[in-house]
Amino acid sequence: MIADLERLIRLQQIDTLAENGRRRVAEHPALVAALDARLAASDAALVEARRRLADNQAGRREIEKDLAAVQSRLSKYKDQLMEVKTNKEYTAVLKEIQVAQDDIAKLEDRMLVRMLEADDLSACVKTAEGALAADKAALAEEREAIEAETERLGGLLEQMDRERPSIASQLPAQLLATYDMLLRGRKGLAMAEARAGLCGACHVRLRPQKYNEIRSGETIIQCDSCQRILYFPPSAAAPGPETAGGPEGAAL
Repeated sequence: MIADLERLIRLQQIDTLAENGRRRVAEHPALVAALDARLAASDAALVEARRRLADNQAGRREIEKDLAAVQSRLSKYKDQLMEVKTNKEYTAVLKEIQVAQDDIAKLEDRMLVRMLEADDLSACVKTAEGALAADKAALAEEREAIEAETERLGGLLEQMDRERPSIASQLPAQLLATYDMLLRGRKGLAMAEARAGLCGACHVRLRPQKYNEIRSGETIIQCDSCQRILYFPPSAAAPGPETAGGPEGAAL
């Protein structure tokens, strides 16, 4: 394979890596914001669970206050019952006692409902506390992973920025201009592998003679359909871990 073709392949790998890296870094603020939103949601769920439990406790205190007042009233009526002198008075006090006892029964029923509700609300608070703690730990790990990826990609982009000018400067000006034009006009893919007699990008069948010329790697050949520069990757030029898969599938 001629040197200019090798340089173009490497240039495509660099540009693909750099573009993918920049796109991924640009996504990081949104990813961090999503983590913050998830944590805020967990925190809000705990605040709401605690508020409901506090409302329950406040309601129970109100019932206890009402119950104490009715019990005091009942005690007063029972004392009065011992002092009445007529049947009419006796009947009236008995009626007041019955009303007070009915009120006490109703308040005790309400208290029982509140107590049962409190058990559920306490369990909800514990669940929300556990969920918040788990989310804090998990989201902290995710945040660290994002920060680590940002740092790694920053280093990779710096490496690509250093390497690209060196390679580009070794290419003929017209060839570099053609490559750059294709890179802009073909969604970042100026190069394409020739695979099984087809252009690996647009999948148009190549003429046998042209395909053989591409396989020889002795000249620069463009696809008649998409105009991308075609190449046949020799096994001896297999890319490293960061560029496995050729320009189209270069991984970060």
